Amino acid sequence: MKSLLKNLLILGITFLSFNVTAQNKMRSLEELINTTDPAWPLIQKWADSAKNKVEILELDSASAKTTLFNTQVTTFSTLGAVVYNSGGIMVDNGWLRILGSGSPRLNRSVSEWNKGKSIKEFGEVPPYFLVADDAVGGFFAINYGAFGEDLKTIYYLAPNSLQWESLGLGYTEFLRFCFDSDLSAFYKGLRWSSWDKFIAKLDGSKSYSFSPYLWTKEGMDIEKCKRKLVPTEELYQFVMSNQREINQKPPVEPQ
Repeated sequence: MKSLLKNLLILGITFLSFNVTAQNKMRSLEELINTTDPAWPLIQKWADSAKNKVEILELDSASAKTTLFNTQVTTFSTLGAVVYNSGGIMVDNGWLRILGSGSPRLNRSVSEWNKGKSIKEFGEVPPYFLVADDAVGGFFAINYGAFGEDLKTIYYLAPNSLQWESLGLGYTEFLRFCFDSDLSAFYKGLRWSSWDKFIAKLDGSKSYSFSPYLWTKEGMDIEKCKRKLVPTEELYQFVMSNQREINQKPPVEPQ
């Protein structure tokens, strides 16, 4: 009995030590908030002069603090600034959704969205980090080693190829790309003729699924495809499952 109690005590101390060590690795909220040189004023300036329609979504201050802490980025960075100062950003009437700390229209924080996908627990270094997606089931992620040696580069999982494709842009450049680039050219073949009539009031946690699938020969002409709205979570899991099957590669698991 004494031996059992001793072992339980040792196990409890070990578990407690592990938790303290894990928590100590995470920087405090105070360390993450940069009050002297935050990136947000610059992002606001870009949004105000953007060529594409940019809508900065309202935020909840408590959610912003929680998301910033869980994401472990500083507000000196553009990613941290978006997280801490917005519920997310809608571009081109909501066609493109840049994740922030969550809002009624985009009810997904960037940290919660990645949990179970690129990470198992907050504070881990992810192999990739999902930061944005679009209305047709395309997903944008920062590469942290999963896709190649070009670390911190944005990759796009295209719904018509199911391949992670490098954009050759960092996160800051990606924001400028979303705000000012010709998105019609980028999404050539992925927008049907009347797409703009369906997007303006689209829930940012839903995306379009197509039949036939866009990555098949039968789905090459989007005008001939049937479409329906599905939860973005459901579509992501479906796309990733098919992506692994097509490429016959093991999934990139959270570390």
